[in-house]
Amino acid sequence: MGMPAVAIEADDLGLTFAPASAAPTVALEAVSCRFEPGRVTALIGPSGCGKSTLLQIVRGFLDPTRGQLRFVVPADGRMAVRPAMSTVWQAFNLFPWLTVVKNVAFGLDLAGVRRAERDERAHRAIAAVDLTGFENRYPRQLSGGMRQRVGLARALVMEPEVLLLDEPFGALDAQTRLVLQEQLARLVETSGTTAILVTHSIEEAILLADAIVVMTARPGRVAAYIDVELPRPRSMATTRDPGFAALFDRIYGLLRDEVMRAMVSGGAGA
Repeated sequence: MGMPAVAIEADDLGLTFAPASAAPTVALEAVSCRFEPGRVTALIGPSGCGKSTLLQIVRGFLDPTRGQLRFVVPADGRMAVRPAMSTVWQAFNLFPWLTVVKNVAFGLDLAGVRRAERDERAHRAIAAVDLTGFENRYPRQLSGGMRQRVGLARALVMEPEVLLLDEPFGALDAQTRLVLQEQLARLVETSGTTAILVTHSIEEAILLADAIVVMTARPGRVAAYIDVELPRPRSMATTRDPGFAALFDRIYGLLRDEVMRAMVSGGAGA
């Protein structure tokens, strides 16, 4: 794409929801962390800790009530504009009346990309998620795992500088989730795209991420920033690595206390 790599910096971010008819809710408080270019950073924490809220601030859908979000070129520290982003949500969000290839090409169509290039890029993205041969199927003809792969292809086809993944496999059964975790691990390893992954799964965070931000119970703060130094490529075999077990135990120890706090205070949501 020829764009300089951009780091995303959260500096003392806070967000308080203050509805007119209810007490204010502090969703995020004093969150400072950095999302490095070309790396996958996972956000993990108990329900209600503000993971998805932080992702929406990064995306530009929410404004913080304190602090600052910055986009910086690491080489020289100068400020940059918001990079191009695509999001994969937990809900499949496909258009049921469009075929797979037309769902994948939808954003390109909106962007005015010529039909020949649009088709070529859509077919390449479909191949990247192993759905070649299903281009002319409709969402109702696909399994849940296949529908989520279409959602992933639709994000990848836009060639984003930053890929945001909000619980992308949360609605899937355990076996399908394992297969898609491996597939996504392969994709992020080969693409070099900057990615931010919101997940409840410690295993998913370790398999996919280069760094993990562990968040506290609401109000969300950063409890720990952990580098994942396990070798790539990673797969389910990685879960048998002693380094995996040590990381899992460390993150579980941090999260267990926070989850207990969230349960006591009645935290819910993401």
